[in-house]
Amino acid sequence: MDERRTPADGPSVEAVQSVFQVTDVRVADDTIYYLGTPLASAKELERELWGLFRDAGYDVSLTTRAQSAASFDETGVVEDRFGPTRPQYVLVAEPRSPHIDGVPWTNLVFFVLTVLSTLLVGTQWYYVEIEGPLSLLEAWPFTAAILGVLAVHEFGHYVMIRYHDVDASLPYFIPFPSLIGTMGAVIRMRGRIPDRKALFDIGVSGPLAGLGATVVVTVIGLHLDPITVPERVLQGSSTSLRFNDPLLLVALAELTGQPLSYSDPTLAANPVIFGGWVGMFVTFLNLLPVGQFDGGHIVRAILGPRQETVAAAVPAVLFGLAGYLYVAQEATNAVVLWAFWGLIAVGLAYAGPATPIRDEPIDRRRKAVGALTLVLGLLCFTPVPFEILAA
Repeated sequence: MDERRTPADGPSVEAVQSVFQVTDVRVADDTIYYLGTPLASAKELERELWGLFRDAGYDVSLTTRAQSAASFDETGVVEDRFGPTRPQYVLVAEPRSPHIDGVPWTNLVFFVLTVLSTLLVGTQWYYVEIEGPLSLLEAWPFTAAILGVLAVHEFGHYVMIRYHDVDASLPYFIPFPSLIGTMGAVIRMRGRIPDRKALFDIGVSGPLAGLGATVVVTVIGLHLDPITVPERVLQGSSTSLRFNDPLLLVALAELTGQPLSYSDPTLAANPVIFGGWVGMFVTFLNLLPVGQFDGGHIVRAILGPRQETVAAAVPAVLFGLAGYLYVAQEATNAVVLWAFWGLIAVGLAYAGPATPIRDEPIDRRRKAVGALTLVLGLLCFTPVPFEILAA
């Protein structure tokens, strides 16, 4: 064999010959290019070779000669790499990157900005008159509640991502001076998910962990003293925002014997309770069984490709809910909310779910946990989450 056909530290040519007939091998910038012809479908080829390359420390993908040539064009050595006659297909093996490479400065900066934005918004919930930067610290319980729930949710995912050795980033928190001071957090998945078990574990871990944190935050908030509404707010307000409580929040209030509201207009429930409300709302949205939402991962792991049928029904249900509320209750805010999420669900359903490399069914225990998680998600649902009331 020509020296050029011997990969530096990747799988040998003989190891891939059963599904990919190799005619030559090239190495450039630590990436190995196996030139040749596939002997199986792309899906079967990936299923057969993915584990082999993963064990060697590589992610592998099948591309056409045009796609691979385009990457070489950037170096200006197309002909040198492929020669005058290029094979039709190329297996591209790229080194797997570590989960965390050095200090994750971007994640840290976004987290600090999110802390600041939630503190700023929290001062409104506590009716704090800002007289300087230190005034923001008076809203720290609100920030701890909101970010605590979101962080536990995301790190629930991250623990399972590391357990199944899937390449992904740390959570990115998104600052936004909105009603809660953030647009949530996301984890960027870079690697493929090996099988349905991993897909299920990664999908279900976030909602369950986040829901546990939500219950803790809610119970703490229910036991905290109510806050006093200043006279300036009572006199100057012509409209108010009322949040309706999901079944889980009502149940926790009943179990603890603590009130969710007060007849005295000068008293308001502690804002930490709102952190629990946010956790429940986020849990319900994440468990919608569509696309690459957590619910989409769970149902895809349980049903396999049939999940796409379920996902196709989600936008119809959300649009139907919006229409019902418009006709029956004239709840304009909820109509806009569910119509908006219906549009998002259309996009997610079109994009499709995450597809594991190996598609064998999961065990009954995981199916039972998945069903229970979806039921808990329904306990976090309320048809009209909030209303704007005129004085």
